[in-house]
Amino acid sequence: MKRMISSRRLARIVTAAVVGAVAAASLAACSGGTAAGSGGASDVDAALKQGGTITYWSWTPSAQAQVAAFEKQYPKVKVKLVNAGTNTTEYTKLQNAVKAGSGAPDVAQVEYYAIPQFALSDSLVDLTQYGFDKLKSSYTPGPWGSVNIGGKLVGLPQDSGPMALFYNKTIFDKYGLQVPTTWDEYVADAQKLHAADPNEYITSDSGDPGFATSMIWQAGGRPFSVDGTKATINLQDDGSKKWTAVWDKLVEGKLVSTVPGWSDEWFKALGNGQIASLVTGAWMPGVLEGSVKDGAGQWRVAPTPTYDGTPTNSENGGGAQVVMKQSKNQALAAGFLKWLNNSQDSIDVFLKSGGFPSTTKDLNSSDFQAQAPSYFGGQKINEVLVDGAKNVSTGWQYLPFEVYANSIFPDTVGQSYSSASSLNPGLVAWQKQLVQYGNQQGFTVTGK
Repeated sequence: MKRMISSRRLARIVTAAVVGAVAAASLAACSGGTAAGSGGASDVDAALKQGGTITYWSWTPSAQAQVAAFEKQYPKVKVKLVNAGTNTTEYTKLQNAVKAGSGAPDVAQVEYYAIPQFALSDSLVDLTQYGFDKLKSSYTPGPWGSVNIGGKLVGLPQDSGPMALFYNKTIFDKYGLQVPTTWDEYVADAQKLHAADPNEYITSDSGDPGFATSMIWQAGGRPFSVDGTKATINLQDDGSKKWTAVWDKLVEGKLVSTVPGWSDEWFKALGNGQIASLVTGAWMPGVLEGSVKDGAGQWRVAPTPTYDGTPTNSENGGGAQVVMKQSKNQALAAGFLKWLNNSQDSIDVFLKSGGFPSTTKDLNSSDFQAQAPSYFGGQKINEVLVDGAKNVSTGWQYLPFEVYANSIFPDTVGQSYSSASSLNPGLVAWQKQLVQYGNQQGFTVTGK
């Protein structure tokens, strides 16, 4: 589940509505729906045997095939699959249902960065009551940490997006660029490439908040600390400054393309070599193969560069499924969720659609790691991506209004890209607005 890109104007309108509703619901401690029974695995098993009807909101390409496979295995259960829109569109509808006290699905797809908003409003079932906390060893640390909010297990991970360096080997070979293992080497490659051909850039970045937070995470930054409705923001911590110190060299030196991501121009530049690399999530291979046909055979994958050569990584994108408290049959919904994200039958369907798993068993599978797509020159790219998943550092938190935070990023940090100036003042401005907004919405937010 990569992060879909919509217009910034639409994002601002939609996310403001979402966050306002989230804050109102959270501060009112609105739980909605019926309480679960006594809980436990036996309740889940009994519910699956008895059957019933549940509703599932998802936009994943594999959803329809997974639902069909589930219903074949559990013929007494009917799953109504609804595509309520991608990310912010779905989240707006979901939060409106939470606020109204009705209309929410039994199970919903929610990206990791948006989960805290719904967890804070007490809209999600704590799956610990069904023993799902015992599934911890089934998942990699990053995704598992993202579904554990406030001491509750509020979902099960589906996919993950450990970062990696995707690079065009043809371009790297043409200009004698080394595959960088450190960010200093990456900057050196950027300078060498752009000096050789001013129309070519090491990468693109026009101001993507998801990328920025992933990079701060990888640098060791933990700028967001959340405890219920209380939050502390420090976008001047050591990790944040470590990232800007490197990335400023690229932005101020005009060494990155500012072509908007996911635009036709962006895909074209990835295909013709004008953008020579991307640092992004492990879901990217499917995007390149499907949308950058001209790059076939040229692209390769390497570990994310680090600051000192010590392997460390972060996540970019990905999400989970959750059970809503409004569900009239929470045990049945939990049973479907467990099958969806923990059964091999379901995960195999997900992998066939190009998904990158969060489950350790599949990541460690010899068959999965041995895949050598011709698009990547026969490289066993999953070996690299799996190592990246193992190296994701823990302890990252998103704000309870992260969707809104992302929406104002272009007007703060994003301005640095258009002016080719330091990113750090933009982080200061971003923090100031986030602190102000959070307090206006009734959260207790302090800045450092």
